[in-house]
Amino acid sequence: MALTAPQATGPELKGPLDFEDSPLSRASKQPLMLGLFLNLQDINFSSVPTSNSWTFDYNAELVKKADELGFEIAFSRTQWLPKGGYDGSASLDSFIALGAMSAITKNILLISTIHVLYGPLHPLHLAKYGATLDHISRGRWGINIVTGHRAVEHEMFGWQRIDHDKRYDMTSELFDVLHRLWTETENFSYEGKLNPWSINNGWITPKPLFGRPNLVTATGSPAGFDFAARHSDLVFVTSPGGAHIDSALETLPDHIATLKNRAAAYGRQVKAIINPIVVSRDTEKEALAYADAIEAGKPQPGTRAFATNNYDSDAHAWRGRGDARHKQGRNLGGNIEIIGSPEQVVDQLVGLKKAGIDGVQLNFYDFRADLDYFAERILPLLKEADLRL
Repeated sequence: MALTAPQATGPELKGPLDFEDSPLSRASKQPLMLGLFLNLQDINFSSVPTSNSWTFDYNAELVKKADELGFEIAFSRTQWLPKGGYDGSASLDSFIALGAMSAITKNILLISTIHVLYGPLHPLHLAKYGATLDHISRGRWGINIVTGHRAVEHEMFGWQRIDHDKRYDMTSELFDVLHRLWTETENFSYEGKLNPWSINNGWITPKPLFGRPNLVTATGSPAGFDFAARHSDLVFVTSPGGAHIDSALETLPDHIATLKNRAAAYGRQVKAIINPIVVSRDTEKEALAYADAIEAGKPQPGTRAFATNNYDSDAHAWRGRGDARHKQGRNLGGNIEIIGSPEQVVDQLVGLKKAGIDGVQLNFYDFRADLDYFAERILPLLKEADLRL
């Protein structure tokens, strides 16, 4: 049973969607927002060669390209794993990397993943850093709020993993306080009830340009939906039916309706986004051959690479994987798999829009080559299908 998170009441709290001229409000005018799901770490889950690199220069090149193409969002995860836990040898921090991209982009929203509960970050740090990046990016920067679902990540910081629902209550208290710091016109004091910190005459300036930075949550549990409905602008949803597109289109409508109805009960709106991997070639046969090759090149059971990410997790969102009631995908990456010719890709994206999805954070097997292909062959068809203005 979840606790009731204490609320730090204060001035009326407004977010970017309450401002008509905010970058998020402008982005959400697109029938289907487009995002790029960056990999700031070695991702070598198949032997099929790629151009992919964890380096800042490679990923900055991708984000600048996406910005020029009119994409609305760039995002990357952050993980805290022991030696040997990553797919490769290197991993950049999303907080720093996406913040740095503010200086080299013009319009795209930049979402940094931050584990907000453990580590040395105090609410004053988060409020000040967030307001600073908000001004550098002119309202384009935001936080993907992560509470930590893997026991190993909590343990790395000297904690035992916190109960799933309690994590959201602690995070809710934190963001109530951050909202106060971002909006208060006088010094603000608060004694943490669920969190081990306090604030005495806290003050940060400048204030964010549009109430607060953009806030994102990836979740699928009742506690997570309730948190997102209260605090977030964009919500990464996961297909309850697993990665196969047919199962996703069958199970997503009710799932998304639950989320949006929960937000409406708080007098708010949220946008639902999802992370598909797009595997496309000129014909269905060629696309399937590409997907077959990627799948054939994956590490096999019994190898170190196969076992890399088998860490204990209490995440709810991925429980649809392996459910025998639904078609299952190939485990090629991403939350769902979109495979086919450009026309078939567009048809599947139309289906996601009809299911209630407001945006897609696109994943590719070879980011540079496949993004170029998407731009040349698929993006024009999205406009023809009225998914893009």
